[in-house]
Amino acid sequence: MKENPDIDTRDFLIKDVLMRSSDTLQASAERRLAGIRRDKPSEPVIYIASGSAAIIAGSERSAAAAEQWLDEMGINGHVVRTGCHGPSSFEPMVCIQLPGKNKLIFRNITEEKVEPVLNGVFHNDMPEEDLVAQSGATGFEAWHEIPFIEEIPFFKLQKRVVLGNCGSYDPESIEEYIARGGYRTFLKTIRNYTHEEVCDIVERSGLRGRSGGGFTTGLKWKYALNSASDNRYLICNAKESDPGSYADRSVLEGDPHRLIEGICIAAYATGASNAVIYLKTGSPHPLARLRKALDAAKSYGITGHNIYSSGFNLDIVIREEAGAFVCGEETALIGSLEGRRGMPELKPPYPTTSGLYGKPTVINNVETLMNVPLIMLHGPEWFRSMGTETSKGTKLFSLGGRGRYTGLIEVEMGTTFRTITEGIADGIKESRAFKTLQIGGPSGTFITEENLDLPVDFDVLRENGIAMGSGGLIIIDETTCMVDFVRFYMEFIHKESCGKCIPCREGTGRMLEILENIIRKPHSEDSNATLERFKGVMQLETIASVMKDTSLCGLGQTAPNPFISALANYREEFEEHIFDRRCRANVCRGLRTFSIDVNRCTGCTVCAARCPVNAIYGTRLQPFFIVEDKCIGCGVCYDVCKFSAVTVK
Repeated sequence: MKENPDIDTRDFLIKDVLMRSSDTLQASAERRLAGIRRDKPSEPVIYIASGSAAIIAGSERSAAAAEQWLDEMGINGHVVRTGCHGPSSFEPMVCIQLPGKNKLIFRNITEEKVEPVLNGVFHNDMPEEDLVAQSGATGFEAWHEIPFIEEIPFFKLQKRVVLGNCGSYDPESIEEYIARGGYRTFLKTIRNYTHEEVCDIVERSGLRGRSGGGFTTGLKWKYALNSASDNRYLICNAKESDPGSYADRSVLEGDPHRLIEGICIAAYATGASNAVIYLKTGSPHPLARLRKALDAAKSYGITGHNIYSSGFNLDIVIREEAGAFVCGEETALIGSLEGRRGMPELKPPYPTTSGLYGKPTVINNVETLMNVPLIMLHGPEWFRSMGTETSKGTKLFSLGGRGRYTGLIEVEMGTTFRTITEGIADGIKESRAFKTLQIGGPSGTFITEENLDLPVDFDVLRENGIAMGSGGLIIIDETTCMVDFVRFYMEFIHKESCGKCIPCREGTGRMLEILENIIRKPHSEDSNATLERFKGVMQLETIASVMKDTSLCGLGQTAPNPFISALANYREEFEEHIFDRRCRANVCRGLRTFSIDVNRCTGCTVCAARCPVNAIYGTRLQPFFIVEDKCIGCGVCYDVCKFSAVTVK
């Protein structure tokens, strides 16, 4: 069972691990660290994912059931709650390691499955239904005829660097993080390097900001460091407000201490003595883990005054905000932290010169900072060995949509989107046809079948008119209506616009109005109505152009991107909605026409009783009919009819 470390363990980690100037430890110390890491456990260990997706799927109940089973069976074992392993469709994900043997990885182990799975593993009667793979290293006995995790395409085609710790250890244990080498890189940095040297190392590594812009991180740090001031700030933007994006949240839940270490190194490099983690309100689980990690780091002396006699002071605080999408923009974020309404400001001056409270401020997102301790540990050349000529390292994506496998993934820069779609995601669910790949969230664009061989590369994508974004990636199949998809994003952007500048405030509203008009049947069927709808689409292009050129911040400038990209690649769908009043995917309710087949209708009255607008008439036990003018296309009648008498076109 999970226990709190004793004082002796804490003193050992501080005195014999963190305080040592040499990386070489005595053999006895290494053995003790191996025990904390559970390198070769002498008792069974059950690892259960406990990220937000896993908890929603019931992982806490599964963990409680596993603990109860161990108690009832009288087995001295441990249940360890870890972060997310990646594939959300596998949750709750459970790994079981018996002494001397490889880990066994199971998927979808809900509460009722725990007992039969544990009984099977512990009695060598392997339950195969939910078994995914095994994982192990030299010195462990392999299970017979069970594939290794590296052979599963979802994992085989990834390169887990930032996610290296996620799912493999208890993220609430600073002891285990230190035993894995954590925080030693930070202490080595503040003892052996100047601020400028750290900035140089990160710049030489080629690390670029992972929030979408791709600006060179080390260069940004130098701008802030070289700005004369008596104080500087570092802000970690962990807000992540794109619909469907959850990479930052998963990292916070799975490896919060590496983020803290990255913040510590970045703050030292930029000369900042105060750091802020900017988190979205409504994220209780990652917030709780982050707070616990910060408290533990402070108790170990990682943060605070005169850290390990280095002369470096650092205070890290968490600030929650209400969830405004526009606060992802740097100046709006700073305004929110200062207690003002989050609204973008004109630049220059840039935050690196005049940011929070008028002081030089560096803003990096979670993924960027997670790379920093690894760069300082392995060196800039190690990081440069991964990726392309201009985009180094790896990239996280929140892979969603209609792929067979979805979840948090990490790929090396240069990996093609075809590899992600056809390899990692393993194609499309239900063998449907691939339609497009949407990247970049509400301000993103679409990657068509012809462009799937493009690599994950900041500059290559920019040359092709595609924005990397912060890491949202949605696989779309033939059942999706592109007009409705664009309308959904435009509705989101319109609600989230701060309203400060006219092009964004009025442009998003007008674009949403035109798109909503396209997905509804016109009030009249004459040619003038069709012409007006067509004019609306032409206006959309003009409005989009004006917004891109004149909006104050990136939100307004990139808001038209989904529409522009969809119109360029799927114009025929817009034309079908306008001229044929038809949605090929049958998604747009306002364009669907329902009718009742009199030869199949039995007059059961179920459809009439369930119709929300009373558009269905008839006599009991006689065929019913639908009044088309009253029908709103909701499809309730189609769903409830047991005789397949309701048809849709």
